[in-house]
Amino acid sequence: MSEAILYTDSPTMDVRLKIWRFDSTTGDRELKEYEVEAPEWATLLDVLDIIKDRVDGSLAYRKSCRMMICGSCGMRMDGGAVLACKTRMADIVASGRVPTISAMGNLPIVKDLVVDMTPFWSKFRAIGPWLRPGYDRPDDGKEYRISQERMNVIHKESLCINCGCCVSECNAMESDPEFLGPQALAKGMRFVGDPRDAGTVERLEDYNDSHGIWDCTRCYYCNERCPKGVDPRDAIAKLGAESIKHGIDRDMGAKHAKWFVKSAMTTGWLREAELVPKTQGIVSAIKQTGFALELARHGKVPPPFPPHVAERVKEARLLYDLVKEQGRDGALGIVQGEHALARIEFLEEHGARLNAPEIQPGVEPPHAEG
Repeated sequence: MSEAILYTDSPTMDVRLKIWRFDSTTGDRELKEYEVEAPEWATLLDVLDIIKDRVDGSLAYRKSCRMMICGSCGMRMDGGAVLACKTRMADIVASGRVPTISAMGNLPIVKDLVVDMTPFWSKFRAIGPWLRPGYDRPDDGKEYRISQERMNVIHKESLCINCGCCVSECNAMESDPEFLGPQALAKGMRFVGDPRDAGTVERLEDYNDSHGIWDCTRCYYCNERCPKGVDPRDAIAKLGAESIKHGIDRDMGAKHAKWFVKSAMTTGWLREAELVPKTQGIVSAIKQTGFALELARHGKVPPPFPPHVAERVKEARLLYDLVKEQGRDGALGIVQGEHALARIEFLEEHGARLNAPEIQPGVEPPHAEG
């Protein structure tokens, strides 16, 4: 960036940053503070450019498009992953904060804010991120077309820009580096949910191996930190639902999910006393008898008989039956919930009319009468 950025008619502000400097060749690590003058419209990436151009040319970081499209400038601010080109500094400066900038987590640091993306791309390749066509080309030689409505199922997953912010914050990857991770699995759902793909069962079998779908700890940090609204944890939930729908339920995580649904449907709540035998099996349950008795002694295990049934359990059963009747089992049930939540969020934020028609990309909205 040229020095011209400082000599415009725009008002300026004094920005202070602390940056963790690191050199993998020497192992040296140092927290250095910088203060520069920047335009009030500056992003974190703009400030880093000014530091590199005017203060310290040895500062290392990645950038490319500057438009929140390429995903190159992922890094951490105060311990949370952000895109530097998306993060405006004006409010931070006004609050008096001096943020600490560091490299993303769960990936080896090469230098300063640059991480080695090799593990990231290896897991991306492992999920087979390409279409396996399962359709016949039209006789007229024209392209095979799918309606936008059917493609909306994977609308969120298609937004991923491979920035790595979700991977940076993944607790499961921190404890198990072999875990496929939120980015790879979100991309996996992008193809599992694609109506043109013929590899659904094969893909799900692969994703259900050890270090796959059910290793997710459901911390939701990936959803919180994704700068594009992909919500990787939701994508992982869809993969789990699709796995169970196709009978791929050998993992204890899948068995736990199945029992959760069964328990909620029959009594309206989770019967925890039956959770271990239903999930881990009778033998495992017997081995944990001593632990169960200790819990019971402290009043942590409710009596199994008679089973407690929620007052309005029929509503849970009707909901289950309705989803089955509509054919919205598997990922489609979650997608339907996403549409409903998005509509509620829109109503709350923008005050839209309660009777406004639901609008989805590629779907012609109904015309109002009168």
